Amino acid sequence: MTETNTAPETREFGAEVGRLLDLVVHSLYSDREIFLRELVANAADATDRRRFLALSDESAALPESPAIRISLDKLAQTITISDHGTGMSKEELAEHLGTIARSGTSAFTASLASTKPEDRPSLIGQFGVGFYSAFMVADEVEVISRKIGSPEAWSWTSAGRGQFTLTPAEREAAGTTIILHMKPDAEDFLEPIRAETIIRKWADHIAIPIELEKDGKFSPVTEGQALWRKPKADISKQDYAEFYRHLGHMFDEPWATIHWRAEGTLEFSALLFIPSSKPFMVVEENRDSKVRLHVKRMFITDDAKLLPPWLSFVVGIVDTEDLPLNVSREILQTTPVLDKIRKALVNRVLSELKSKAKEPDEFKSFQENFGAVLKEGIYEDTGHAAEVAGLIKFVSTKEAATTLDEYIARMPEGQEAIYYLAGTDMAHLKSAPQLEGFATKGYEVLLLADPIDAFWPGRLGTYKDKKLVSASQAGDIFAKAETDETITALCTALVKALGDKVSDVTASTRLSGSPALLVAGAHGPDLAMQRLLRRAGRPVYGPAPNLEINPDHPLIKALAGRTEGLESEANLLLDLAKLQEGDLPEDPAGFVRTIAEALAK
Repeated sequence: MTETNTAPETREFGAEVGRLLDLVVHSLYSDREIFLRELVANAADATDRRRFLALSDESAALPESPAIRISLDKLAQTITISDHGTGMSKEELAEHLGTIARSGTSAFTASLASTKPEDRPSLIGQFGVGFYSAFMVADEVEVISRKIGSPEAWSWTSAGRGQFTLTPAEREAAGTTIILHMKPDAEDFLEPIRAETIIRKWADHIAIPIELEKDGKFSPVTEGQALWRKPKADISKQDYAEFYRHLGHMFDEPWATIHWRAEGTLEFSALLFIPSSKPFMVVEENRDSKVRLHVKRMFITDDAKLLPPWLSFVVGIVDTEDLPLNVSREILQTTPVLDKIRKALVNRVLSELKSKAKEPDEFKSFQENFGAVLKEGIYEDTGHAAEVAGLIKFVSTKEAATTLDEYIARMPEGQEAIYYLAGTDMAHLKSAPQLEGFATKGYEVLLLADPIDAFWPGRLGTYKDKKLVSASQAGDIFAKAETDETITALCTALVKALGDKVSDVTASTRLSGSPALLVAGAHGPDLAMQRLLRRAGRPVYGPAPNLEINPDHPLIKALAGRTEGLESEANLLLDLAKLQEGDLPEDPAGFVRTIAEALAK
């Protein structure tokens, strides 16, 4: 049938389209509101195509103020979406809307193979199935379209059940109008506030203005400007701050702003922010990335995991034209492109943190807010573990804030390792008995009080060829004390009294003011890790700890020489050592009775 025939015509969908419609309506999209994003994206593509064609054909020029217009009619139960795009002829309507994956966008992109990349328009659609998402909310869809340069307009109508009808129609100018006759269970999309929320969520920054009809007048509902695509020289500090608050629903100022455009084999724009204050979390903090993915300005997802959990405090937007998407645009394909974007983002954020770390006062506030989260990168990301570890400033027995490099530079002759003591309370760590011997030797010890600190040193292992060793395991650097027979006999008697609660009891030179302490074996978890495992109800594998006693302490001297009847005193020593570790006695009530009896004597 020729283009001039004006008789209505009913055609059958191809069998594959029928299957596709069922897939789209019931399986492909997880959220029904996606239909509005898909139809707006198609309208934006058609408008961009017309703008591009106008570069070589003046007759294709857009009207003075092109826009995508959306009308809601509660009485008629319809949503109407109209654009000033290229429009479609009768046969193009049949071809693009009646055949699977015959997207006008895809065909148009293929036609640009000989065009320079920088001269090509920014097109969103790739698979030609987004239009069919309309049937998730509509029981009938009508498309009225007039192609550029043609005086005729045609209507494509379908209920999505095997066939469609082509009918002559009227349209004043070139472009396309889509009318959705809404299903009864989709009436909520006819509410202006609902429609505006969806539009702003998914299409707030596309270049084509989107106008929503309210009280008979069309008003803009989108910002239109994609701040991340503007030159940095044209953006003020206030502009950045306002966008940051709008994007992340924040009230503070950004601590750092990272804005750049990657060019070359992979192109994308990124605008990232690091907050200046830690957000108040009513529930456990979400460790997912807060960086939104856009493709050609259109929001795609905030679940692309563009940054790892240890950088979850970073908020922002990444916008690319190089990322392949699957047909629903909701589940991203695992592609080398996405991996390269992730790698570039991590490297750029770390570069910014390194630069900021040169300003100690400023970096201190960042670490107070997000240092514990950043440390997770030492444990989770072996590719960046040493890099992250080099950024952190630690409290030590000699400095209020020191980096690992500064620690190494202060190491005295003879010290071979980086020593640390992990716990949950900084005040307790500063008075821990394990530090007594290190102070005597002049060795500095890092004091680690964040929960993650029990985990990352063992995973990191070494830093710049210096092994990280827990102060509760560093027994090999302290010589055994020279003792007489009474102390030797006491150690043997304590081993017998304590049984399998300890591996051994020895006299040590590491203590100066405490009577005893527990020391973990050189292999396996240190004492801090063992405590965490027990509190989590997890088994602790490996030998029992050693109990080291101080032969010069009055309590040990008073016990020296005794070889029998030491069960009460032995358990008291063990419980005292546990308390010093921040652990509870095995039998708290028994411990209290023992102390009471000792005081009574």
